[in-house]
Amino acid sequence: MAALHLTKENFEAEVIQSEVPVLVDFWAPWCGPCKMLLPVIEGLAEEVADAKICKVNVDDEPELAARFRVMTIPTLLVFKNGELTATSVGVKSKAAILEMLK
Repeated sequence: MAALHLTKENFEAEVIQSEVPVLVDFWAPWCGPCKMLLPVIEGLAEEVADAKICKVNVDDEPELAARFRVMTIPTLLVFKNGELTATSVGVKSKAAILEMLK
């Protein structure tokens, strides 16, 4: 399954109310490091069955970026039971991202 694209309209339902952990990738199409991370995020979206993998384009959703104080991209946030449990800034390995989701 492809990564789910989040908007301010679906964020609450897809992330805060999710019964499984959620990884949210804040990114932008012009961001070089984001492009490096893209295959990792898309691969996780295909492989991980017990979590949601989501993306927020900061250009399209500046309110969400501001809400979570995203100043640098890529920024990865992990939510569990509606609570923010982990934050990571910059490119991470697949293994490091999987560890965040545990």
